[in-house]
Amino acid sequence: MAGQGIRRKKGFSLLELVIVVVILGIIAAIAIPRMSRGSAGATDSAVASNLAVLRNAIDLFATEHDGTFPTAADIANQLTQYTDVAGVAQATKDTTHIYGPYLRKVPPVPVGPRKGSTGIAALDAPGVGWIYDDTEGTIKTNTTTEADVSGKLYSDY
Repeated sequence: MAGQGIRRKKGFSLLELVIVVVILGIIAAIAIPRMSRGSAGATDSAVASNLAVLRNAIDLFATEHDGTFPTAADIANQLTQYTDVAGVAQATKDTTHIYGPYLRKVPPVPVGPRKGSTGIAALDAPGVGWIYDDTEGTIKTNTTTEADVSGKLYSDY
């Protein structure tokens, strides 16, 4: 049997497979917590961004209406339609309804039990994502116990 060398088996040894599995486990232990924090961070950013958009629209409305804030009963229309000097909203612009619109649409609340809701009201109700105080012009999320990754309540943003 001259000329025939030692035949090597093709494939991986058990030790090589164990090492690969251990390395994959270490990578997963590092990557999975970072990815989950990333999605929580995105939610926190969405809340802050949506609140900034709403607050800017409310401030602009007040600036153009002699310091008067939108009313709690009609804030969505007052921010998304044209208004007159008294704040009366309508869908089309005319010679008296020259202000606005300040938003294309009300953004949905991205957290809590009312997640996805776009309603704005003074008190909690079905479909209300944002709680608005028309005496001070303040707006916050319609949440009670939900908090961001640092423990700050979304209602305190």
